[in-house]
Amino acid sequence: CSLAGRLDADIAVLELDEAHAIHFIARVKPRFTLLLNVLRDQLDRFGEIDATAKLLQRIAEATTDGLVVNREDPLLEQTGASQANRLEVRSFGLSSDLRAMFPSDDDFHRGTAAPVRVDEAARSDADVTLTRVGDHEATFRIDGVDHHTGLKLEGLYNTFNAAAALATVRLVLAGGVKQQSDALEVHATTGELLASLANVRPAFGRGEQLELDGHTLELVLVKNPAGFRLALASFPAAGVASMIAINDQYADGRDMSWLWDVDFGTLAETGVDTVSGTRAWDMALRLEHDDVNVGQVEEDPQRALAEFRRRTMGQPRRIYCTYTAMLALRKELATLTKVEEIW
Repeated sequence: CSLAGRLDADIAVLELDEAHAIHFIARVKPRFTLLLNVLRDQLDRFGEIDATAKLLQRIAEATTDGLVVNREDPLLEQTGASQANRLEVRSFGLSSDLRAMFPSDDDFHRGTAAPVRVDEAARSDADVTLTRVGDHEATFRIDGVDHHTGLKLEGLYNTFNAAAALATVRLVLAGGVKQQSDALEVHATTGELLASLANVRPAFGRGEQLELDGHTLELVLVKNPAGFRLALASFPAAGVASMIAINDQYADGRDMSWLWDVDFGTLAETGVDTVSGTRAWDMALRLEHDDVNVGQVEEDPQRALAEFRRRTMGQPRRIYCTYTAMLALRKELATLTKVEEIW
């Protein structure tokens, strides 16, 4: 912004968690809101998922023009239905073949990662449906037509997030972009939207790829059971040395009991070279219960990274990490290789 505090922009896109968003909507009413999912992370801050859903409901009620919700999340679908009489409500979703890959919190609560089969004809129509995922590619169904596109994004969860982004942009463009007191007409074809999406790079830590010692090092952010499960499914363990760094600072959430809802069996064959973070021993115990061998446990992330690097020289590497662990590791990695700055 300028020294006078004025922004030279017509659109602000803000990513907020449910707690910060409550403070934001008290000052600014959003024209459009995208609600992604309700999952049990940061239980110490938000409580169980019903409390989180109530916060998201309040955000939806403060929205003035349009709402996008995840059709596969029953709580969010209810939120969308409650606002349909005053807002344009759209959804993004999955084909029935893909639902088993993206379990909701209800699926974990039932004790299975396989979602209940739903009659496709009985489901509400989604504005954008993810119908197929591949290696850096995906197919989205829009207006009854399947559109295939390449992607630079990493991980299954980011591909589903791409469907959410497409649905949101389509809703915003349909509603018009307000420029001060006037409405600015902006148009884009589906092809143009997909071309833009194909050039979106992973955000820091969301499958971010660095180069260290001539090999790839991937940083994968994990913060809830569904996200960790999808991360493990997105990145094959074979041929890659792995490290897991789990912190329990405020931004991560103090309650790490959700780790017991994650199946780490896919790591059993290769093992995990290094476990680090303030909850390193909790993570090591969890891996032991899934018969995953752990090479070393080192709580200090700086020493852990140095040892991990020394022990895995000449191999591609991958680090699964919670938020504050990721920030600490990126800071240390910046002294060793090129790391993109974050604002």
